[in-house]
Amino acid sequence: MLNNTLFILLSHWVVVGMLGLYVMTNMQWYSYKINRVILHHHKVSWHLLYFVLPFAAYHLVAALYFWVYLYVVALPLFVVWYRKLDKPLQFTWRVRRFFMVLALFTAMGEFICYATQGCAQYPLFFPLVFALGVSHAIERFLFVGFQKEAIAKLERMKNMKVVAITGSYGKTSMKNFIVQLLSKRYKVYATPGNVNTYAGIVRDINTSLPNDTQIYIVEAGARERGDILEIAQLVEPHIAVVGKVGPQHIEYFKTLDNIIRTKLELIQSRRLEKAFVHASVTNEPHELVTFFGENISNVTTHLGGISFDVTLDKERFSFHSKVLGSFQAINITAAIMVARFLRVDMDKITQAVETLHPVPHRLERIDTGLKTILDDSYNSNFEGMMEAIALAAEFQGRKVIVTPGLVESTTELNHEVAMRINEVFDVVIITGKLNAALYDTIIEKPFKILLGDKSHLEQILQNSTQEGDLILFANDAPNFI
Repeated sequence: MLNNTLFILLSHWVVVGMLGLYVMTNMQWYSYKINRVILHHHKVSWHLLYFVLPFAAYHLVAALYFWVYLYVVALPLFVVWYRKLDKPLQFTWRVRRFFMVLALFTAMGEFICYATQGCAQYPLFFPLVFALGVSHAIERFLFVGFQKEAIAKLERMKNMKVVAITGSYGKTSMKNFIVQLLSKRYKVYATPGNVNTYAGIVRDINTSLPNDTQIYIVEAGARERGDILEIAQLVEPHIAVVGKVGPQHIEYFKTLDNIIRTKLELIQSRRLEKAFVHASVTNEPHELVTFFGENISNVTTHLGGISFDVTLDKERFSFHSKVLGSFQAINITAAIMVARFLRVDMDKITQAVETLHPVPHRLERIDTGLKTILDDSYNSNFEGMMEAIALAAEFQGRKVIVTPGLVESTTELNHEVAMRINEVFDVVIITGKLNAALYDTIIEKPFKILLGDKSHLEQILQNSTQEGDLILFANDAPNFI
């Protein structure tokens, strides 16, 4: 009897731990927004297989059969699934706090189970739901303190200028180009990598922003109305840059108008001195707004870089850069206008543009000696992918593409991308299942590979490519997408 009870108690920990790990992994993927995990998840089948089915089986199936199912089927499947993730759970302090709270409520449930001999009715939802609720309250409480700390730090740095950047496309590229153009004159610090959420920026200010920074460059991202406004009210930018806007993340915003309104929230800063807004966003005049995009002309692009002209205050300037893609003329122009506003000499700007380094994984050319690689794995928008394909088309030799297609986009745009891929590439490797059926229907190349599991990609590339090939990695979406 004792052994049986002990087995049941230990098994409760296994079930709750498995479900808790699944929940927290998904929460981290979707910025700890439970509504996004439920309503916008790209792999609903995972919810059914790794959460709903075990949860339902526990409450509906006789105990003996459930334990057999748990240890023979559910747990092994879950372990295999988790080990194959290319973006597993990062055990941050937030995650650790959740599991500590989960362990506390699980222990309480176990005590009640043992004391009342009611293990057969042990409710799995009790520790999970209470742990989510309590840990959320703890994080909200802690974040208020982090937020106050960040605001106080910014207030102490009164002489620091803040440049904030948003847009549907090119945010990270604009940020990196602005850093490179300003760093010769100023002490510049920018939000690292893809940090562009309110919580991420608060954390960055508290932990990484140097006290002697002269210019702080902040990338602002959004998934819903109000996200950009929240960031603007936090950092209160002196200079705002709103890049090109399009139907990126349309599944969250529903309409292009909602996207535009959200991006324009950035200029609602009480300290705003100047805003540079791409012509695709709005043409509504504003005393502090200068539009850009239409002042760019004579753009030429090739596998060695780009050349273009920019008209500023009725004077035309010519620029050359090693970065790839005609769309980069827009991003570089935004950086040029910010640098000019901050009194960087135009000759120095021109020289800096010539030596700009591309952002890693955003149409970055890598020559290995045996093969030419175009790494565009961090670029997930339609225009960027079409530009990458156009550049690849210039290559004289066999061309290979590795892509899942467009994510968080429309069927129509994916159809257009697939048609263009079919025209240009000799070898097509489609990763993931999101767009596999559509691309399989459209692409007629004899050498076409549908790769559901990216863990085999390296071997596939070794077998399907050869010396002298060009390989384009276009949009490397994580496997939960």
